Amino acid sequence: MNNAAKAISPESLWEQLADKALTGIIPSREEARALLESDDVQLLPLMQAAFRVRMHYFGRKVKLNMLLNAKSGLCPEDCGYCSQSIVSNAPIAKYALLDRDTLLAGAREAYARGAGTFCIVASGRGPSRGETARIADVVREITAELPLKVCACLGRLTDDQANLLQDAGVKRYNHNLNTSSSYHDQVVSTHTYDDRLQTLNRVKQAGMSPCSGIIIGMGESLDDRIDMVFALRELGADSIPVNFLHPIEGTPMADKKPVRPMEALRMLALLRFVCPDKEIRVAGGRELTLRSLQPLALYVANSIFLGDYLTTSGQEWRKDHDMLEDMGFEIERVTPEVSGEWEAESRPIPEQCG
Repeated sequence: MNNAAKAISPESLWEQLADKALTGIIPSREEARALLESDDVQLLPLMQAAFRVRMHYFGRKVKLNMLLNAKSGLCPEDCGYCSQSIVSNAPIAKYALLDRDTLLAGAREAYARGAGTFCIVASGRGPSRGETARIADVVREITAELPLKVCACLGRLTDDQANLLQDAGVKRYNHNLNTSSSYHDQVVSTHTYDDRLQTLNRVKQAGMSPCSGIIIGMGESLDDRIDMVFALRELGADSIPVNFLHPIEGTPMADKKPVRPMEALRMLALLRFVCPDKEIRVAGGRELTLRSLQPLALYVANSIFLGDYLTTSGQEWRKDHDMLEDMGFEIERVTPEVSGEWEAESRPIPEQCG
């Protein structure tokens, strides 16, 4: 515990952080470090304080997301964590952009599973003009048929591409910061941190909601983690997926060890205090990293992915439904209004989906 926290008990510090978050005051860097360095025995008081903030903004609602890897592998980027990158030898499926029928089927499956957001993800530096047009056409069909919010994650965009996707009905665009600006070059060399910020600014200018998150466990320092959290706040990301490195054989980071579950939970708590009213989503690697402590993450985060990720397997989605039901949480769904806009609605977890 550092000097900022010595004068008061850890329990009092966590409650102070919650009080501040509820009045719009974010932690200092000293307080953030004290939180991340806190002892494991302080985890439950910390989670309780963060839960107060979560309850204030989101109650017991949980947003469910499902992604579809719409284009796999074949990527010229050298991201060290990614099995789809040019430097990866991982034995993964590689294919061009999926056809219309397959993308539509994925959206229908997402809705059947109880998801409110369907994420179309494509590998590569950025989509071609033709790929962008094809995805835009499919998004129009999806939103005409299903009460789903569509999120796209296609890499870097031009202004024209961002505007086309927004016009087609893409409500949210994901482009992760992944790490801190100072650690970025240790993760990838084929694009810069500023390149990522530029795409996110184009997303916002086009009128789409910015979704940007991080990956924990790539060798970054504690200061890097603090930098990530404050960068996400400054960026104004509406949705923040928190990924935990899943070391994949054949990638440069295959030998990294997963972070400890309590370390991961402390990061989620810090994010809740710094970004109190934002969607915090427990994303890739949660099953491997959190293991039996997965339910605790939902006392801080208010969103999860259902099913598999890009090239790694996730928890069977019905088990996620069971977990939420056991915890007394509600799935947040979207329903169509007469105006054609989508409005959130909480519904009980269905007994069967799909």
